[in-house]
Order: sequence, then C-alpha cells, then structure tokens
Amino acid sequence: MVMKRPHDKPGVLVVDDDPKVRRLLATHLTRDGFEIYLAAHGEEAVYQASLHQPEVVVLDLAMPGMDGFATISRLREWYTSPIIILSATDQEREKIRALDLGADDYMTKPFGPEELSARVRAAIRRAERLAAKSEQSEPVVRAGEFEVDLAARIVRRDGEEVRLTRTEYDLLRVLAVNANKVMTHRQLLQSVWGPEYSDEAEYLRTFVKQLRRKLEKDASRPTVVLTEPGVGYRLVTR
Repeated sequence: MVMKRPHDKPGVLVVDDDPKVRRLLATHLTRDGFEIYLAAHGEEAVYQASLHQPEVVVLDLAMPGMDGFATISRLREWYTSPIIILSATDQEREKIRALDLGADDYMTKPFGPEELSARVRAAIRRAERLAAKSEQSEPVVRAGEFEVDLAARIVRRDGEEVRLTRTEYDLLRVLAVNANKVMTHRQLLQSVWGPEYSDEAEYLRTFVKQLRRKLEKDASRPTVVLTEPGVGYRLVTR
C-alpha cells in the first residue's frame, strides 16, 4: 500500500479526458486539502501514478486510447491504493466489470464535488485502517471449501488462491471476523465503506454478489455467505 509521507497533503490523481472536468475537480479537491495530479488519458495516468504515488486515483471510464478498464488493469499490476471510478453510465455490468478489475468505489456522473471529496476521504481512512490491521497477527477462518488467512490477507479455495479486489476482501474480512453472526446492512456498510455509506445498500448487494461468484460452488444457491432477509448477511463456518 502506498502511504503518504509525513506532513504531506494526501495525493489524488484525477484522470479524465475532459479538461473542464479536470479543472473543476482539481479546484474543488485542492480547496478541500488534497494535493492534485492530473492526467488526460490512461497512459499518462499510469505514468503519473508511478511518479507521484497518490493515495487515491479518481478515474474516468470513457477515454480515448487506453480506457478506464484497461487503466485499472495496468495500475493493479503494482498500485494497491484505492481507485474511485467516474462514469456517465449507470449500467450494472460496467460497475461489476470495473469493481472486478480492482476498483474500490464507483460514482455516476453527474455528481457533487462535495460527495467526491467525502468518498476520497473515506477511501483513505479505509486504506489506513487496513494498513494498521495488517500488522496484527490474526487467525485463519475456514468456511466451506475456502479459507481466509487474515494475517496474510490471502483467500484460498480448495487450496488455490482466489484473487479478490481490495473492497471484496475487506467485506469478506468483516464477515470472517464475525463468523456465524448476522451482520446488518448498516454494520457492514459502515465497517467496510465508512459512516457516509450507511444507506448505500446497492454497494453491499453488488459486492456480496461478487464474493459469491468467486467463492461459492453455485452463486445462485449460496451455502457460506448467507442472506438474512431484511437484515443483512452471515458467513457460516459450521
């Protein structure tokens, strides 16, 4: 994980091919206390991220040349900090594709700059909490055919490592730490995304769907990540 240097402002890389959008976001995020770096396309985004090591990347999907999806893939070869997607479309398949490639959050245009700042701050807090937790020794939780090594941050199914995005792992970790307990929608949203996301039930449904697809034998008939109707979810280990 890329951590900011002492006394530096948190760095945010804004990637969008529209110069008006770049200027708007740069002005607002600078006012809110962030150090801003700009890129107009995917290739430049990869270069700027390697040069400045920002705490968060804010990335448009629809760009000429290397689009947002390809940029996520390139960044995730080495960049482990949060990526927030901006998109003009609200299509679920695009959200799922971006999240599956490694994005951590998704905003649909038009949006309020204040909301973007709030989401950037929340992403940084989650990354810092994760860094602190990774230093602690924690057990291995086994459920069905997969196991979660909490200390190593590794998930295995039938002995084979399963690739999860950062946010998918964060959600699975909360469920694993509270195995066999019902976790409410609000508890999960606040634990994984922060208090600003307490009512974003769609986020939770999307990521639970992704976890089941990767971990369950039959995602349509889950046996480990169970739904408690109207309440929340539960990870079953017995």
